[in-house]
Amino acid sequence: MRLGGAAPPPDADRSGAGAADVPGVAAPAGPFALAAGDRKRLRKRLEQAVKKARRAGGADGGVLAAVTFPVVRDADPSAVVFASRRAGEPWFCMEQPERERRAVAALGCVIELAAHGPQRFEDVAARWRALAANALSDGADGRGAGLIAAGGFAFSPEGGDSPHWAGFAPASLHVPEVSLARTGDEVQLTIAALVQADDIADELLAGVASRLGELRTSPLPLLDPDPVGRYVVAASTPPEHYEAAVARAVERIRAGALEKIVLAREVQVHAPAAHDAAAIYGVLREGFPSCFCFCAGRGDAAFVAASPELLIRREGMRASTLALAGSARRSADPSVDDHLGEQLLRSDKDRAEQAIVARRIECALRPHSLWVAAAEEPVIVKMANIQHLATPIRAQLARAVGAVRLAGVLHPTPAVGGEPFAVAEPLIPALEGLDRGWYAGPIGWTDTNEDGEFCVALRCALLRGSLARCYAGVGVVRDSDPAAELAETDVKLGALLPVLAG
Repeated sequence: MRLGGAAPPPDADRSGAGAADVPGVAAPAGPFALAAGDRKRLRKRLEQAVKKARRAGGADGGVLAAVTFPVVRDADPSAVVFASRRAGEPWFCMEQPERERRAVAALGCVIELAAHGPQRFEDVAARWRALAANALSDGADGRGAGLIAAGGFAFSPEGGDSPHWAGFAPASLHVPEVSLARTGDEVQLTIAALVQADDIADELLAGVASRLGELRTSPLPLLDPDPVGRYVVAASTPPEHYEAAVARAVERIRAGALEKIVLAREVQVHAPAAHDAAAIYGVLREGFPSCFCFCAGRGDAAFVAASPELLIRREGMRASTLALAGSARRSADPSVDDHLGEQLLRSDKDRAEQAIVARRIECALRPHSLWVAAAEEPVIVKMANIQHLATPIRAQLARAVGAVRLAGVLHPTPAVGGEPFAVAEPLIPALEGLDRGWYAGPIGWTDTNEDGEFCVALRCALLRGSLARCYAGVGVVRDSDPAAELAETDVKLGALLPVLAG
């Protein structure tokens, strides 16, 4: 059933040999089963990994072994993951439908790369670099195919300590057992194992074959069009609290303490039944095809979003990002919609806010780059319910700095933190009165070449049972009006609230 895809690596054998060539492993079954050549290739790598682990004496924590192969062109990576996940196991999906139908989806975890504190990005990057250098796998293609690590980082170095953020560590990337990557109509599947010194290759191979046999192709479920029961939507704190926080921030800015600070709100949606992460994700990727739609599942919780903001994309020695700040609502009337966009482009307040973000990103990238280039003027980026000022920024790296480290170099941009951030950092929780957790943190993936992409977790919600916590923030500058900033958060919350509240 496999069609197309990249050419097999030199050690591949697609001769059609029977299952008897691999003792103890059943014949292929199901749409994602290993063909005989791929099974022989994986078995060889597992055997090599066992030898490698034994030579190391267990000192390196295991050796990653994986194979990548093409699967049916109509496979939906995210739908496969949602349909095939085992109870309690982690999963990850990330798509940008308008960008060549790009999708990366991951299931299970063979090893977690976790850290906390100010060095969490560097610590995770170093662990991944060591694992990737020692791995036995097919080459990465820079688009998510091959061995990857996927997950996210909290906004703050110590992460969210509230019970509802349990499972979402300050830094947590998972190397998945199964991952799928799609570009256009081409879909690649990678199956991975972490091999220890006392493992037996044939037993590992049997486990891999069993796991692949569990994969399903069911489409994403639909939201219930007529739910029974009542939805309750309530802000965690009164709107007056938020307006007062903005007013206090404006006072600090006008007094010269800082240029900008981003303040967020939390709105809760209590549903009559458990929120369906798969159905919500399906609605978001259909309604916001230009955004980074993602869902990260940990335990009984799921963090889902349709984010407009790219933090970093690293492709070889090229890096790209987007300075995003300044917002206006959309209108169904095209002439009104264009007028709102023109007003945004001419707004001194929004232009100043946007310039702060672009300037900081350029300064952060410059020490790592041969050159950094930013558009001279911001452009309007239109989403389904909102439009933003955006400045694309590109850089040619001076040395091989990986995607995870670059995410740490840029995070947090003034689009989610403040300027200067050292002043804004203690003020944010004091004024907001909420636990951001992974909200406004980097979410994404990296491969064995340390290429990858991370977006900023915006327009997001944390789902746990029947409770959804939605987050949205605005940049506060000297000319900010508290009532207008509150209204802007309502516009941003409009991406998720209609989906979550029936």
